[in-house]
Amino acid sequence: MKKGFKIGAVILLVLAVFFGLMHVLSKQEEEVILDNYPYEPDTPAPQPHDGVFASDYGTMTFNGDGRTVILDVGSYFSSITGIPEGKQEAVYEFLSGDLPPHGSMPIRYDVAHELRITIGEESYVLNLGIAAEDHQSATSGVGTVTEDRIPIEYLDDYKFYSIIFTKQ
Repeated sequence: MKKGFKIGAVILLVLAVFFGLMHVLSKQEEEVILDNYPYEPDTPAPQPHDGVFASDYGTMTFNGDGRTVILDVGSYFSSITGIPEGKQEAVYEFLSGDLPPHGSMPIRYDVAHELRITIGEESYVLNLGIAAEDHQSATSGVGTVTEDRIPIEYLDDYKFYSIIFTKQ
């Protein structure tokens, strides 16, 4: 009986130490996750887009609330993004791009890598970037999207291209 009690006590002690270590490690992992936010300059966040942004492929009309946009896009833009052609109201959100372990998260536009457009129940994630002149690479991230420029980057036949919406 004493031997069984001692074995049981040792097993409980080992389990307590194991679960204690797991708790400490999980707290450390949470700290790493919290530290894994994308870079944001030490400046105030820019004001949300407001007004009409146009390109040869359509328009985006922002009302300044940082949430809603009226899209009016043509067939070419629709074919490369999947966004339905024509005029429709949508919700938008700028995203950080893939940040392990949780993926993209909402972020201010001046450091964004992606733009999520949601129309009804459907969402479309567009890459943001400016293609190089040789179309072999693209610049994205800090300063790519500005208060008067939203460059949508896409890949076609293994080359990068941009459709740049500029404020009118």
